[in-house]
Amino acid sequence: MNMRLSTLVMLQNARNIANIPFKINSGYRTIAHNNKVNGVKNSAHTRGYAVDIATTTATQTNIISALRAAGFKRIGIYKTFVHADNDPSKPTPATWYY
Repeated sequence: MNMRLSTLVMLQNARNIANIPFKINSGYRTIAHNNKVNGVKNSAHTRGYAVDIATTTATQTNIISALRAAGFKRIGIYKTFVHADNDPSKPTPATWYY
């Protein structure tokens, strides 16, 4: 299994809205890789629904706004990256901070 087409379409739409390049830190992960990077159990990454995008203080608000405008309903905000997913098995909307 790889990235879901629906996730990729939403991601490209968000990138078009933001009008800046996105540096993807993580997308699809095998379960073994998810365990190696200490990803959460039942991660949306292992089903191809999640992406982590590198951000800076200058780009984070723009990227988050673009992700929401593109339809992402689950967004995790970290100091140096933003997680976005459209996993239908997870509750929405959801926003979390670390």
